[in-house]
Amino acid sequence: MDRALSGKVAIVTGASRGVGKGIALQLAEAGATVYITGRTLLPNGRGTSLTDCVEEIKKRGGRAIPVQCDHEKDDEVKDLFDRVAREQHGRLDILVNNAYSASPDCIDHIKEPKSFWDPEPLETWNHASNLGIRGVYICAVHAARLMVPARKGLIVNISSEGGLTYCFNSWYSIGKAAADRIASDCAVELREHNVAFLSLWPGATRTEIFMEWAENCQPANFLQSAEKERYMLNSESPEFPGKCIVHLGIGKLTCSETIQSFVYLFSCRLILVYINVALSSSVDGWSNRN
Repeated sequence: MDRALSGKVAIVTGASRGVGKGIALQLAEAGATVYITGRTLLPNGRGTSLTDCVEEIKKRGGRAIPVQCDHEKDDEVKDLFDRVAREQHGRLDILVNNAYSASPDCIDHIKEPKSFWDPEPLETWNHASNLGIRGVYICAVHAARLMVPARKGLIVNISSEGGLTYCFNSWYSIGKAAADRIASDCAVELREHNVAFLSLWPGATRTEIFMEWAENCQPANFLQSAEKERYMLNSESPEFPGKCIVHLGIGKLTCSETIQSFVYLFSCRLILVYINVALSSSVDGWSNRN
């Protein structure tokens, strides 16, 4: 699979740290030219800038192009896709919608749970919905405008089991369910154009925020200690979802084969959901024909 994505063009949003950075590292290592976005361009001393991500990708022999972008600003998002179209002659093979600003709010909620009618969750609702719902949809629109004429492409929303059941709090789960539904319904309209759209559910992931929480968390009792231990033992690398997307980007597996493979490999913690492509067809079979 070495350099299996050579020649392909990808965008990963929110790639200065965490899952987004891990996905960008894997896609670039597999040979794709990866545009990475985020609000922090220059090094900040914490290793969580776009520049830091680019340097790590270079060390692995990959190529990444950093684009400072606030995904809550429509004009900056449009400029991003216009730039990719201009520099790559209209080509975009993979979009990963990962940008999300509510992760710190989730950690705060674990420390001090709040109900949805409390004052602060109104602010966190905006954090979750502006990027996690509206931002995802807008990026998908721009990506589809490049992929549909080319009759090839793969769009992935980074979601979680919160889209299926209550997780953390109500606003988190509502936002993830919406991201899944965007993938599900948009996939129906994209199917005839040979473009795949799906959601990916990472499990507990050892991101910078997660590891900071684990380091500072002081369980108050045995049950809390056991819960923390369970999260740590079952956690995965931020690059783990990236390996999944690399496999999908290659376009060699059918949907049914993909589901069976990843349920086995990821112990049911990283799950593909709402894949509205015929099970007998290739997930992104466009790569086999182009």
